[in-house]
Amino acid sequence: MMSDRENAQLEPEPQPGDDVYEISLRPSRFEEFVGQDRIKDNLRVFVEAARRRGDPVDHVLFCGPPGLGKTTLAMILSEERGVMLHSASAPAIEHKGQLAALLTKLEPNDVLFIDEIHRLPAVVEENLYTAVEDFRIDIVQGDGPYAQTLSLPLHPFTLVGATTRTGLLTNPMRSRFGYVARLDYYPPEELATIVTRSAKLLGLPLEGDAAMEVARRSRGTPRIANRMLRRARDFAEVLSDGVLDHETAKEALDRLDVDGSGLDEMDRKYLRVIIEFYEGGPVGIETIAAALSEPRDTLEDVYEPYLLQQGFIARTPRGRVVTKKAWTHLKIAKPKKGGGPAGEGQESLF
Repeated sequence: MMSDRENAQLEPEPQPGDDVYEISLRPSRFEEFVGQDRIKDNLRVFVEAARRRGDPVDHVLFCGPPGLGKTTLAMILSEERGVMLHSASAPAIEHKGQLAALLTKLEPNDVLFIDEIHRLPAVVEENLYTAVEDFRIDIVQGDGPYAQTLSLPLHPFTLVGATTRTGLLTNPMRSRFGYVARLDYYPPEELATIVTRSAKLLGLPLEGDAAMEVARRSRGTPRIANRMLRRARDFAEVLSDGVLDHETAKEALDRLDVDGSGLDEMDRKYLRVIIEFYEGGPVGIETIAAALSEPRDTLEDVYEPYLLQQGFIARTPRGRVVTKKAWTHLKIAKPKKGGGPAGEGQESLF
């Protein structure tokens, strides 16, 4: 029989890409959470009011692009309220029996966090309605004339949902949340604060404008900022004696194909396809997807939101068009006259 020490030696050492590193960088209190001030201040009020009454916090829906802090805010909400957080992913809840198992183990005022809640099966979602409104769940036993409905009471709890596709959430589900919070992309100044905090937790010395250099290229997203900081740390340890200065950060991110505006190689390919093949657009999303060999959903969910938010592309009734900012960023001279309908559509945009 192996000793505890031998067992410990068999366990793999944490690697920089492991989840433990991501979790270690998460703030655990509202005071530590940077950005989203309006949402944060509202949640503070809701938590304090619920604590004084001894009630659960009202149900909350966090929506917005991935990596902005939806899961982290759910964790902070449960921590500040002093209750347990129970997490589940919507695709993993395949039938109402699994939902009942989750709900019946909740203690009073606990928080149930469901990620990508818009992907709940219809039957599961309908059974969730009575749970969030009346704190009960109905179970049918038997078949035919012998069927009986059992109503199981539940402890009062808080449902926290997170979604990146608000439009796919049904109206009955959306209306049952007492507070809907839309998280926005972060400005570089707030991201620089996050990078500085994360660097301290990782024991990485920063010099000059290294934090701002990482922040400017992080697409307004803390998750991306922390990921690039860990990669920049690798370059700092090898190239600059473990200190991340501005030049090392710039070289690291250049070698990772992330430019000064946060665009990666796929972003630039997207823009070049529209410019070089279709004279700047308009062009349909299906055509772009075929040219890039990428699914349409990937382009719409992963790449286009940031390009739209930063003003590199625009959506028109006739398709996607690139803006003057994209031509300038890629250092491509914009033709003075368009060749045909595509060019006319582009000129009319400007």
